[in-house]
Amino acid sequence: MTTAFETFSTSVTAAAGNHRGNPMWEGQNVTVQTRAPEPLLPAAHAMRPADERVFLLLQGPHGPFFDQLSRQLRKAGSGVWRVGFNAGDEFFWKDKPRYVPHLETPSDWPSRLDAMIREKKITDIVLYGDVRPIHAAARDAARRYGLVLHVFEEGYLRPFWITYERGGSNGHSALMDIPLREMSRALRSRVGELNRPPARWGDMRQHKFYGALYHFFVLIANRRYSGYRTHRQIGVFQEFRLNLRKLLLTPVDMIAQRREERAIRGGGFPYVLVLMQLEHDSNFVAHSDYRRMSDFTDETLEEFARSAPRHHHIVFKSHPLEDGRGGIRQAIAQKAKDLGISDRVHFVRGGKLAQLLNQARAALTVNSTSAQQALWRGLPVKAMGRAVYCKPGLVSGQPLAEFFADPVPPSALSYRRFRDFLLESSQIPGGFYAERSRAHALRIVVDMMLAPDCPYEALIAGRAKYRQQMERDAD
Repeated sequence: MTTAFETFSTSVTAAAGNHRGNPMWEGQNVTVQTRAPEPLLPAAHAMRPADERVFLLLQGPHGPFFDQLSRQLRKAGSGVWRVGFNAGDEFFWKDKPRYVPHLETPSDWPSRLDAMIREKKITDIVLYGDVRPIHAAARDAARRYGLVLHVFEEGYLRPFWITYERGGSNGHSALMDIPLREMSRALRSRVGELNRPPARWGDMRQHKFYGALYHFFVLIANRRYSGYRTHRQIGVFQEFRLNLRKLLLTPVDMIAQRREERAIRGGGFPYVLVLMQLEHDSNFVAHSDYRRMSDFTDETLEEFARSAPRHHHIVFKSHPLEDGRGGIRQAIAQKAKDLGISDRVHFVRGGKLAQLLNQARAALTVNSTSAQQALWRGLPVKAMGRAVYCKPGLVSGQPLAEFFADPVPPSALSYRRFRDFLLESSQIPGGFYAERSRAHALRIVVDMMLAPDCPYEALIAGRAKYRQQMERDAD
């Protein structure tokens, strides 16, 4: 099997190309050291006992997950360091002697990282998401130095799982190069159980709370981080204001969302459900060819107007964390008006996905992980970007015009094998934000990080361990 470290070689320069117009990169001349000590193979570091490994944690999910993860790693005997890039990172890290603030500019980061790897004898790098500029630099450094790169992400099977991989995630994941037939072979002696995807996002309230708190500290206590530049395309104050507004308006949005859902469920029309993503989502930015979400929605509406049967409708469901920064709802309404199809176009803000999927004819997305809930139901799915589930037999390979006219459904058996493979490898029961789900994930993931094999290699080699599933009534 090709290792995760062999499946990607994205450089910082390439990653920066996906962030054109991002203030973090404007005016920055970022260079990466091209000469480094002869690297050990990643397996060489991964084979070391816990007390010979030194972990460097970069930016994690908002909240205390990385801090609690580091405690477990230290108890196992490993060394742990944390680099913080702003006051939000610092607030959620309790082990201050092992905290290293990065106070310089983004252009200084690659050389600073190289120095830290050498000085502190780093064997492992841990991060959340792998395409923001500082993490792209770390991904490149891990490849050059032969370090083990541990990547956390939101679950490919949300909401009661998180993703843990080595080498990269989403479009950089080793999953991209593992064919379905190899997944089936790996499961030949295991009995999988296809659990129904839950309708409720497990810890969304806590996600919103920690997001608002994180940006609050960046806003009020960031003076010493003079070189900090957000990887977002908006400023810190606007980020905080939008997070706070989203948190405070949750009850209002819930009422509006229920009204919008009722109108669709009672409308009696067939519809395609469009699974929206955040415009600043790293998966959308790095693993699709769209620059703006409106580019995707414009293309979708134009083809729908040309190719879909005239009695069919289209429903755009926004991401649960959508805060309106890109004006996408207004852009959809205006485009539908221009095309003369306003009466067939609907928008639903956030809320539960399951009920809308249960009545949908098909699902369309760029590369949202929510598409897997549609695949589980046997709905035809068209993905316009790159995603780990974009495999023959799962997503439709039809042109968009044909998909709107007569979409081809997935192979139920193929999707069951794919989902079982994920549940037995990279999908960790639990979550990043709520206390109960965070505790459950930590019980499992530390042993996986200290194991010699990545989750996919372990399963294919027959060495994957049993993991307890989380109770469904957990927060």
